[in-house]
Amino acid sequence: MHDIKGRDDKDVLDARTSERLSARLRQARQMRGMTLKVLADAAGCSESLLSKIENGKAYPSLPMLNRLVKALDMSMGWMFDDRDSRAPIIFRAGHRPPVPLLDRAIAVERVIPDAEGHTLRCNIVHVEAGASSPGEQQHAGEEAGFLLNGQIELLIDGRAHRLSAGDAFAFRSDQPHSYRNVGPTRASVFWVNTPALT
Repeated sequence: MHDIKGRDDKDVLDARTSERLSARLRQARQMRGMTLKVLADAAGCSESLLSKIENGKAYPSLPMLNRLVKALDMSMGWMFDDRDSRAPIIFRAGHRPPVPLLDRAIAVERVIPDAEGHTLRCNIVHVEAGASSPGEQQHAGEEAGFLLNGQIELLIDGRAHRLSAGDAFAFRSDQPHSYRNVGPTRASVFWVNTPALT
């Protein structure tokens, strides 16, 4: 660990990277539902030191950062991802960026840009009749949605739930989940979730 005061500039990350690192650590810990104490214990450091790191008053050594990343079960790449945070804030109808998928029976439109600083991922998911998600998903965080049109079946932790237009849902993402269109027409879901940390 290095204190911010009296640090040797050649031995530290630049201010922007250091600020991002602090924010990412705090975000990852909160998304995992971990307290400062739980993460500090898992990484072998004190709770007060971890609090200083998350608040930008100290920064971790590389070995400690590795321990934190392992305890959070995330990748070092995500920690330092530098996507442009100056992405547009307005997406007009018909101009929302599509998400490329292998399955042509499912189309996804981004509602919130996939950029640094966004804790949530928000999409409109269009599912053709008979199509289903590519297997079950499971990760830390939460999911919520509103069925705009059509009919879908959500399978959450082994239980099937049928939804029609106007129905909404919310569940923890750490439960295995999948979906399929059980109606005769295309279904569209306004879907918000905490992205998986990879």
